[in-house]
Amino acid sequence: MTTTPTSLESRLHAIADPTRRRILAALKQRGAISISAPSMGKNGLCAGDIEERVRLSQPNISHHMAILTKAGLVDTVKQGQWRWYRRNEKALRRLVKSLRTQL
Repeated sequence: MTTTPTSLESRLHAIADPTRRRILAALKQRGAISISAPSMGKNGLCAGDIEERVRLSQPNISHHMAILTKAGLVDTVKQGQWRWYRRNEKALRRLVKSLRTQL
């Protein structure tokens, strides 16, 4: 499957920002225990967890998560009043593969 220029540009824009790369790294290292809800740690991180790990305000986290989600690099699951984020590993692999092919 080839990546369209628009989606490639969107993904490159999403990872161009160092803060978003830090967020992706935090999601990769999410660990077994989530700060807000230990039993949910396996499902990803909530915004509060990301806020603590990346040291940004909640509005900034929301902004960056929206960009990562729109680019398809992060999946979001809403459970009750919590929104859980996790990396879309398949999309990240496609992005790397696309870059290897095109560069």
